[in-house]
Amino acid sequence: MSRLHVVSGKGGTGKTTVAAALALALATEGRRTLLVEVEGRQGIAQVFETEALPYEERKIAVAPGPDGASAGDSARGGGGRRAGEVHALAIDAERALLDYLQMFYKLGSAGRALKKLGAIDFATTIAPGLRDVLLTGKACEAVRRKDKHGAYVYDAVVMDAPPTGRITRFLNVNDEVAGLAKMGPIHNQAQAVMRVLKSPETAVHLVTLLEEMPVQETADGVAELRAAGLPVGGIVINMTRPAVLDTEDLDIAARSARTGVARALSQAGLGGARRGGLAERLIDPLLEQAREHAERVDLERAQHAELTAIGLPTYELELLPEGVDLAGLYRLARDLRKQGPI
Repeated sequence: MSRLHVVSGKGGTGKTTVAAALALALATEGRRTLLVEVEGRQGIAQVFETEALPYEERKIAVAPGPDGASAGDSARGGGGRRAGEVHALAIDAERALLDYLQMFYKLGSAGRALKKLGAIDFATTIAPGLRDVLLTGKACEAVRRKDKHGAYVYDAVVMDAPPTGRITRFLNVNDEVAGLAKMGPIHNQAQAVMRVLKSPETAVHLVTLLEEMPVQETADGVAELRAAGLPVGGIVINMTRPAVLDTEDLDIAARSARTGVARALSQAGLGGARRGGLAERLIDPLLEQAREHAERVDLERAQHAELTAIGLPTYELELLPEGVDLAGLYRLARDLRKQGPI
């Protein structure tokens, strides 16, 4: 089973929400997960309805119970089973560079002086490859970290990563630093990061909607990741809509079958389709909505077939009409768990 889950997706597909739900889903029966943010948007804090995350690992949630119990039941360890925990970290490139300078060069206060002079921000701006090494390196360090007993501190690490269009370059840090350092600590750090990112411990998951642009970007992203030798996990189809009409009714809608709609209105007690009657006034607006629904269903089925053809495991999360609040997030986590290991 993978220990580092990298979650990417086209903007607007809900990748941060999916990353948060995945972290909750993985933190069951006493397991601990770390949810990592690398883009500085504080999206994780918003999803979990908490204050902005500092540059330190902090517990932000108790996982749902093993049998789908509520957060409160989980916190009490319902059924004698220990609840899991979700910790979170917002990685800041400047702070990570200060840690790096202290770790390898023992700069200490000198590093802080460089920050005051703006040198740290300058370095991470002119050398984006270095920035990616720092961000991915912090997550990979959490994957490898062990306690004094030799056990992993976190059972899984989930990274809310950059969008699909940038994910391969972001993760392929070895190439990114090739022009920066051929040897030395930076080179060695990049090599260590790549050993984790390209190992069976890692899986890159892509989040999409059943729409043409996100599906195409997902297919392109999978191809780029595979070409770079990065391990692709699964595809999460987010915000799926429930079936409103069965196959027969969809066919009626697609054919704009007035008689079928008129018959249904009559059976509903709205009278026949006589001129000027209520049923007649309802038919055309209903047919228009039905046609739009039938077209959307056809489009979604076609997009679903394209995703299936990629040959990766797929997971589906429903659209929450009221939006994703904390209760909705736990619901999505439960749905992910029901669909098997990810």
